[in-house]
Amino acid sequence: MRRAFVSFFLLNAISPSVLADSQTREPLELQAVNIDAISERERADGPVVGYKATRSASATRTDTALHETPQSISVVPKDVIEDTGATRLQDALDYAGGVGRANNFGGQGLTTVTVRGFTTGEYYRNGFPINRGYPNAPDANTVERLEVIRGPATSLYGRGDPGGTFNVVSKQPLAEPKVTVGSQFDDQGMHRATLDATGPLSEDGRLAYRLNVLGEGGESFRDDVESERYDVAPVLSWQATDSTRIVFEGDFMRNNHPLDRGLTRYTTQSGSASRDTNIWEKGSDNLLHNDNNMAQLRFEHLLNDNWTLAGGMQWLDGTLKGNAVEANGAPADGRTLQRNFNYRKLEWTDRDYQLNLTGHFDTAGFAHTLLTGIEYEDYDYKSIIQRSSAPYLIDIYNPVLGQPRPALNATPTTYDKENLKTWAAFVQDQVALTERLKALAGVRFERFEHDYDDFLSTTRDFSKAENAVTPRFGLIYDLTDTVAVYANTARSFKPNSGASLQGGGFDPEKGKSYELGVKWEALDRQLSVDAAIYHIVKENVLTRDPADPTGTYSIAAGEVRSRGLDINIAGNITPEWRVIGGYAYVDAEVTEDNTLAKGTRLANIPRNSFSLLNTYEFQDGLAKGLGLGVGIKHVDDREGQTAAVTYTMEQYTVVDLLSFYQLNEHVRLNLDVKNVFNKGYDEGAFNTYAYPGAPRTVQAGIAYTF
Repeated sequence: MRRAFVSFFLLNAISPSVLADSQTREPLELQAVNIDAISERERADGPVVGYKATRSASATRTDTALHETPQSISVVPKDVIEDTGATRLQDALDYAGGVGRANNFGGQGLTTVTVRGFTTGEYYRNGFPINRGYPNAPDANTVERLEVIRGPATSLYGRGDPGGTFNVVSKQPLAEPKVTVGSQFDDQGMHRATLDATGPLSEDGRLAYRLNVLGEGGESFRDDVESERYDVAPVLSWQATDSTRIVFEGDFMRNNHPLDRGLTRYTTQSGSASRDTNIWEKGSDNLLHNDNNMAQLRFEHLLNDNWTLAGGMQWLDGTLKGNAVEANGAPADGRTLQRNFNYRKLEWTDRDYQLNLTGHFDTAGFAHTLLTGIEYEDYDYKSIIQRSSAPYLIDIYNPVLGQPRPALNATPTTYDKENLKTWAAFVQDQVALTERLKALAGVRFERFEHDYDDFLSTTRDFSKAENAVTPRFGLIYDLTDTVAVYANTARSFKPNSGASLQGGGFDPEKGKSYELGVKWEALDRQLSVDAAIYHIVKENVLTRDPADPTGTYSIAAGEVRSRGLDINIAGNITPEWRVIGGYAYVDAEVTEDNTLAKGTRLANIPRNSFSLLNTYEFQDGLAKGLGLGVGIKHVDDREGQTAAVTYTMEQYTVVDLLSFYQLNEHVRLNLDVKNVFNKGYDEGAFNTYAYPGAPRTVQAGIAYTF
């Protein structure tokens, strides 16, 4: 039956090629991108001039103008990453507008973020999922553009949260040889070196490469928290024929970092420790090794002038293993914390296969862009965690590290494995109903099979299968040549993990979203201003099982609701002046739960947030090549937990100053002062852990291009 299912949609994907409309369109440009020529026509997966992108493929999986997409999308280009000296994805997302920080997994892996009232970790790389297991995020040095899709994207990407999805578009080979070596360091002890090399490998330019290499290490503002991070990310692009391009891309990262849970926020504490205080041990007693291997093989083939067949496959392998220390309960005396020493070994593999067909044709006077696709994913995850139970105390405010670590219990706390398989097919049509009115309609059919084995309890094993249908529909209307209004609605689907009291799995989370917005291209289309209001409801959220007196188990019976306003801007106001940022108002709360009162605020969600980056680069005169900038980030009060009794992370405003100087065609210097006023604040939280933001930090760097 499964073979028939795949064969049917494969036939559906290929057969329209013979029905192509006789009207010809401009052939798809498949050659390696020349960065000096991108101003002529920006590609949806290519470099951006300045801060304003004009096209994206993330929200539709087709090369579509942002102004014609009936959804709120933000693109953070490489120039923003470079100008701000960002080293992590979350640094770049600070200026995406309405994107906040949540759980950073103690400095490990992908940081979860908040968008439109929900905490999410829905990260993709060139359209393939990379948030399986506990992986590290791609390094900022490998990123060409970082795209935020607000609202559900399930109809194209599959299971996910309704708040938003993030697609990382990585750097691709360029037509001209270019090598850049760089170094960054700061006064907190961080130092990193990078290499970005690209160019043709054959005389005709059909075979080209890109290689990004990273070495990073050193200390941080947190006491005794040191780390190492290494990355090699090669890309090979082969123009096999005039109509066929094949790309191999890899990313091989090694990250050694303590599990730094930050500061505790128990209600029994007499206060908070200083932001640099580390109570989680040092050296081999608290060190996790996170190794990640990623390989993508993608292809793009022009069937004719109007139809393109594309797809590929991705392999992910990862491990997270080592020793760590975590809290084990609230301090009874206000300052003495009981901890546990633990060892964990987490392993995961993921195989993802995609095949898409895109066609352009006219029927009955309507212009169509039709997308059909099929996907298959096979994900395996294994985990074993052992913990200690003997006393392992520490003073929160005057910690003494280096205590003898207690023995691990012989019986693990966690010892399980799971396998998740997904079969999916989708279809989407973008239709120009009139010159000014355009529609987008799509639907995804997905089957999800989940097998779970708990080696500590045979009663918790289960096998569960779910079918989901997730549609989306949007309209966009051009009021003028530069102002458009739009509306959309979409559904989301995400399986719940874990097992219930009875031993079975849970019903999946289901979300529904409604959005109204306006898009304005001002200043001769050099500045984009987007605004949207939305209403999102998510059902089958896990809540405490009333039949379980211990409070350990959950049932899928909760509901949460988020509604609010987004305003985002990005542009090149003049050749010298660039801006990017946004404002978000979010009203997110529990609407149904077995223990929480209706109206309980969701964790890590501020009602108001604002960010704006302004940079000015002199184009002539004695100061030519000098760039100056200021970044402002404001975040309202947030609750640390979605709970009846919790703690509040106070509002904060952080100001960053940046500068760079293009000394000549080869040398670029930068000097930045982050958190100029040394504001103390919490970036985000997870349960009773709050992650402190960095103090005033001076960062400097140099890059040499030849």
